[in-house]
Amino acid sequence: MSFSDWKVPSAQQPKADEYEFDLERALSSVVLISSVVPDTAFSATTLGTERAGSAVVIGEGLILTIGYLVNEASSIWLRAADGRVAPGDVIGIDNATGFALVRALGPLNLPALRLGNSDTALIGEEIVVAGGGGRTRSVAAHVVARQQFAGYWEYLIDNAIFSGPAHPNWGGTAIIDPKGELVGIGSLQIEQTKGKSGGENINMSVPINAFKAVMDDLLTTGQSKSPPRPWLGVYATETQNRVVLMGIVDRGPSKKANLRVGDVVVSVGGAPVVDLAAFYKRLWALGPAGVEAPLTVVRDGRKIEVSVKTADRSRVASAPMLH
Repeated sequence: MSFSDWKVPSAQQPKADEYEFDLERALSSVVLISSVVPDTAFSATTLGTERAGSAVVIGEGLILTIGYLVNEASSIWLRAADGRVAPGDVIGIDNATGFALVRALGPLNLPALRLGNSDTALIGEEIVVAGGGGRTRSVAAHVVARQQFAGYWEYLIDNAIFSGPAHPNWGGTAIIDPKGELVGIGSLQIEQTKGKSGGENINMSVPINAFKAVMDDLLTTGQSKSPPRPWLGVYATETQNRVVLMGIVDRGPSKKANLRVGDVVVSVGGAPVVDLAAFYKRLWALGPAGVEAPLTVVRDGRKIEVSVKTADRSRVASAPMLH
């Protein structure tokens, strides 16, 4: 197991007297999480074989984190702020939202952080972005935006929480609202453009209400009861109202269908697409995983019709995959 030592700059750390809830108690619910993934795993080449971040105690033995930290892991370790360590095991991962639910296999005896209502995390609201390890690994932040987020790995989340200043080790962090309740889990760091002055880094977090919708399913079966979405196995970006393929997954459906890096996707099932959100929504509207996806792409200036036999992303890997 690997737990690195680092601290948030003191000026950005939350101070107990600035919050109406018990800050130290809330922060004690956040633990460090570390995992080891076999180098033969599907996600090893993109996400690495050693991963570390944060996770949140939400019930007795129940730990919530972001999926890429434990995706295909062969071993998981949890460490409390006081140094106590316990092994963990994945209960389930929800591919659509990216949440992962982990079971602590040893006693941590930590308080659970109550699940709040992420819809109340409005722009301007003061929050704490809490990392495992207590106040020195947490950031006093505020919500800078609430909007849809589309990721290049065939991922789309509605009403994501964007906050700043950015947490330096954002994966799995707890987004704690003024009531001391959990309203999101940290997922990414991105750059926010600010005109001619350049940009600043902010965090994107997945709202907790999305987890509430699948929590019972993860506890009972390890996955959402909703049919798995069709997956192409591409990495895409949007530029100048175009969706461009910048990567093709070696073991994915698009590789078999001979899609190529640089192909521009102009329509899915005959419906035009101009951005990633439209691309994914058109794809997922075709039906569940396994459906044929008729794509029109532009390659070397020529339009080409390609039909891709989509797949269930989680079945391509040896264990549930990221998002």
